[in-house]
Amino acid sequence: MISKSLREALGLRPRVVEVQPDGTGIRVEPLAVASLEERGGRLVVPASGAAVDDETVRALRDGEQR
Repeated sequence: MISKSLREALGLRPRVVEVQPDGTGIRVEPLAVASLEERGGRLVVPASGAAVDDETVRALRDGEQR
């Protein structure tokens, strides 16, 4: 089970997720979205609605280095 505070921080909503082994832990990710949006002549991945600030990026980056 993933705590509510962590789900909210990561922008995870009730849906099917992909679970993969990652070193001695596991990685849980929402399934990739197949749809793209066109903006200004470029294809972009639609926003998930999750707020990403410097602290979130730092935590994700540091987590990958362990």
